[in-house]
Amino acid sequence: MSLAASASADPALQQEAREAQRSQAALQASIDAADDEARAMLEELRELERAERRLARENTELAPRLEHQAAMLDRREAALDTLAETREALPVLQERLIERLEQWVDDDMPFLREERQARVASLRSQADELTSAERWERIVAAWRAELDYGREVDAWRGYLGEGDSRREVDYLRLGRVGFYYLTPDGRAGRVWQADTGSWAPLDEAQRRDVRDGLRIARDRRAPELLELPISQPLERTEEGGA
Repeated sequence: MSLAASASADPALQQEAREAQRSQAALQASIDAADDEARAMLEELRELERAERRLARENTELAPRLEHQAAMLDRREAALDTLAETREALPVLQERLIERLEQWVDDDMPFLREERQARVASLRSQADELTSAERWERIVAAWRAELDYGREVDAWRGYLGEGDSRREVDYLRLGRVGFYYLTPDGRAGRVWQADTGSWAPLDEAQRRDVRDGLRIARDRRAPELLELPISQPLERTEEGGA
């Protein structure tokens, strides 16, 4: 009888062989599981390495932005400190601008003087009713209105003089260059002279040009060249931008 036949006939040997096969299968399964775990760990390690490189790249790109934002925060903090100082100084600056505007109106040609003085006075009378921002807007608007006068041609009927000498006249204003009036019958007319602070008479040809200027200002006549004496000295006119 051969050895193989003898082993197959022996139950104990068969049992031992089966157990050996099971052990080998279990060992192989463990080896396979370990291989799977090792591969998973290796893949996880690679993913971590990729993530690390990605974070390093993002940090490199982010660093200049963080520095820029830090600089912006520093500038904003400095601006806030300056803003507090500006807020304290703003009422003084506003009052100074009102005083300059008031002086401007007093020194300027005497057109619409009551209206312009009332505008300046309102900046002070309403000071307690307005916020600082609202008062600032009113001051800027008042200055803008004054500057606009230098670019306008205007005509209106008003009064000249006081008391018994008060009379109705037609006024013509050419920016801040010339300020004139004519009596309604056109027989008398004058030009304001800023250097002397008084009215000077116009001759007939000049009164005719003032009448033409009144028609132009009232859109009754096409614009044309007017030969009229100016009210302001030339150097002052250039400084005022009229």
